[in-house]
Amino acid sequence: MPLHLGPFVRWRSGLVLTWICLFSSGFTFTGGEHVATVTHPLPAAFSDLLPHFLVEPDDVYIVKNKPVTLTCRSTPATQIYFKCNGEWVHQDQHLIEHDVDPATGLPVMQVKIDISRQQVEKIFGLEDYWCQCVAWSTTGTQKSQKAYVRIAYLRKNFEEEPLGKEVALDQEVLLRCHPPEGVPSAEVEWQRNEELIDPKTDPNFFITVDHNLIIRQARLADTGNYTCVAKNIVARRKSSSATVIVYVNGGWSTWATWSACSAVCGRGWQKRSRSCTNPTPLNGGTSCEGQSVQKSACTATCPVDGGWSEWSKWSTCGADCTMWRSRECTQPTPSTGGKECQGLDLQSLNCTSEQCPQTASGAEDVALYVGIVAVALCLTLLLIVLVLVYRRKKEGLDADVADSSILTTGFQPMGIKPTKPENSHLLTIQPDLTTTTTSYQGTLRSRHEVTGKFSVSNGPLLEPLPNGSHTLHNGKLPSDPNDFMNRLSSQTYFKTLPRDVNTSYGTFNFLGGRLTLPSTGISLLIPPEAIPRGKIYEIYLTIQKKEDMRLPLAGCQTLLSPVVSCGPPGVTLTRPVILSMDHCSDACLENWAIRLKKQSYEGTWEDVLQLGEDVVSEPYYCQLEAETCRVFTEQLGRFALVGESLSMAAAKRLKLLLFAPAYCSTLEYNIRVYCMDDTQDLLKEVMQMERQLGGRLIDEPHILLFKDSYHNLRLSIHDMPQAHWRSKLLAGYQEIPFYHIWSGSQRTLHCTFTLERQSLSTCDLTCTLCVWQVEGEGQSFTLDFNISKDIRPLDSDFLLMDNCTPALAGPSAFQIPYLIRQKICSSLDTPCPNGADWRLLAQRLKLDRHMSFFASKASPTSVILDLWETQHFHSGNLNQLAAVMAEIGKQEAMIFLVSDGEC
Repeated sequence: MPLHLGPFVRWRSGLVLTWICLFSSGFTFTGGEHVATVTHPLPAAFSDLLPHFLVEPDDVYIVKNKPVTLTCRSTPATQIYFKCNGEWVHQDQHLIEHDVDPATGLPVMQVKIDISRQQVEKIFGLEDYWCQCVAWSTTGTQKSQKAYVRIAYLRKNFEEEPLGKEVALDQEVLLRCHPPEGVPSAEVEWQRNEELIDPKTDPNFFITVDHNLIIRQARLADTGNYTCVAKNIVARRKSSSATVIVYVNGGWSTWATWSACSAVCGRGWQKRSRSCTNPTPLNGGTSCEGQSVQKSACTATCPVDGGWSEWSKWSTCGADCTMWRSRECTQPTPSTGGKECQGLDLQSLNCTSEQCPQTASGAEDVALYVGIVAVALCLTLLLIVLVLVYRRKKEGLDADVADSSILTTGFQPMGIKPTKPENSHLLTIQPDLTTTTTSYQGTLRSRHEVTGKFSVSNGPLLEPLPNGSHTLHNGKLPSDPNDFMNRLSSQTYFKTLPRDVNTSYGTFNFLGGRLTLPSTGISLLIPPEAIPRGKIYEIYLTIQKKEDMRLPLAGCQTLLSPVVSCGPPGVTLTRPVILSMDHCSDACLENWAIRLKKQSYEGTWEDVLQLGEDVVSEPYYCQLEAETCRVFTEQLGRFALVGESLSMAAAKRLKLLLFAPAYCSTLEYNIRVYCMDDTQDLLKEVMQMERQLGGRLIDEPHILLFKDSYHNLRLSIHDMPQAHWRSKLLAGYQEIPFYHIWSGSQRTLHCTFTLERQSLSTCDLTCTLCVWQVEGEGQSFTLDFNISKDIRPLDSDFLLMDNCTPALAGPSAFQIPYLIRQKICSSLDTPCPNGADWRLLAQRLKLDRHMSFFASKASPTSVILDLWETQHFHSGNLNQLAAVMAEIGKQEAMIFLVSDGEC
């Protein structure tokens, strides 16, 4: 056994000089084999330094039969030897190099040894084999870190290979892969038709942490052969190919129009056809079931030719010595394409001299002229009376419109011709809202002026005002601007408005307007003529806290929208207003039963509408878009959207937000992950809360579909640099219960990951956050940032930059001027045989799925324009609307051109 030098270098005061002499004389220690020889004594100036390592041996893998080399370098050092698995390595196996550090003058020693595969297998088989080096100086010894030598390998057979599948279009596909056993662990990638799949460039693919491949929505282009590839430093293995076939089931096209009746006159047949092309079956998909041709009996009405009636009797002889007689084409009247009567329907005949009366002149002519003048005077007087009556009525209109030109044209009556935007010849004139000749006398007050006048209560729904309390005739407004809020604070219906919610309100009359809650996606459009003429309403819009509402949910029901109140309830509306609010469903009505709920006066919630089963005669209608719900209602109140899943495929959109402290002066660092419904009001609430907590957004918001599978949501952090960071979480992941997310009643669900850095100088953090639903979809987010200095351009303020005005009254609230709107409605409301009416407008604006609702209104065009105003409030383009009007191709399109005289 070699002689260990440890005991000899534990100095005692009486032996220091003796050891220095021994080392300087080249003394050799032996203990069964040659161990150490001192040939390079240290200079006296550095004799009291311990050696420190410049290079330490690192973990290595033996690939096949190629030996590996371990290197150790230290200064100042008199000897360096390796020790493997507790035994000294023989001196002959060391490759020693000496050098001098030019900066310090200290001696530098470097030692290398080679480790073969046979050495590792002979001693420990496939177990861990380790080595470390020991360095000596005249002062003492130092040991390096242990370096593990492992034999690298990769088995040939996969533990689980992917299997081929046939899936329908847009269906989710899961291909499983468990790579072969290997050291180091194999990395996995996927190929389609021998081409690498990159989920970063194609987000339709997702590779899970356990190497499975998920195709979120199968496309026709995803048909192909999929291969799982495993590789490490030893080898690269490919699994057998799995063939994925994406098929498309056929669907019928719409029925063509009925053909003309086969019979020209009498009983015949007509038919219509459809084709299996919507879509066409592909890749083995099922063909359409049913008939492609339908026949129906028809009866063609036979044409009836016209026939003359008998001649009438001759008239008396006239002053021109002519008498007349007539006949009509009524025996029979021509119908269904029959021919008209041929010949004259009027005959004249000269009278004889005895029958012809003598012509008269003089006094009779004078009487005729006097009669004509009298009639003209009467008509002139009648016209003057009508003008006076019209002006009196005009002066009796609402006092809040100082210039009647806003009602007749919607433009400034100054004769100034505005500039016309390009390609907008149909909608050319915009209202001039800056002139003082058209002033709106209503009041618009900001929320903070009356915050103190709201009282908190969880009472029933807003009660109607007493008779006349919400109406001001002839535009008479209170002299005190705060009188309205003082009056409302005493009413029961206003006591349900809490102090800490966002609220907008304003004064409106028959010209309409708009209320908006900035940065929440919630707005209320009050169309023109929705409020009766002569009425002035103070209307408000607010968000209610979900936890205060106690909305009853049963079974698989979930809250899909914020709870929104608009009022006061009980006011009279002559046409529906439009309430817009966000929702978080996947908008697939096949998987949902979505209901619009309204709170009654007693405080109970009632279903007023089920989407997909809308009855157009009811006072409610709901249009569900991808992220927004638009509610048409003729009754104000408190509304919410509730969904009930019909299958486990139903999913809610969750928004994932990652926050961390803006400044960190301790070793602990917290990352907060919010999992909330994807609605703007919740996003705004979390942003404001984090701003108060001093947090910053460390990644862009992400969307996750959370399915009704009864599985919880799990969150975990991986791939942290262990040398600098560690997680203080005891478990491998955190979990949010399914019901807490699905109910939608908890507003700001989040998990906190507490990390600890080894030193205050550590500022760079790199890790991976995984969020997934158990046995469901998931997402991984790579985080790489400096915790002390945020150099990324992303800032939480960009999500709160909605600077829209909370209340707009009158023409300024609308994109389409008042006069243009009236002319569009008068032109398109009347049905046209060739379809160039409101139906074609709805089709061009992609609103034709609501045809039955539009048709139930007195002015379908007006409702279509209301919906267009709501959808394009921020991005409205009158040129685009003008182009749509031009596409309709009506000859009457010229009525939309407004001349200078009309302005």
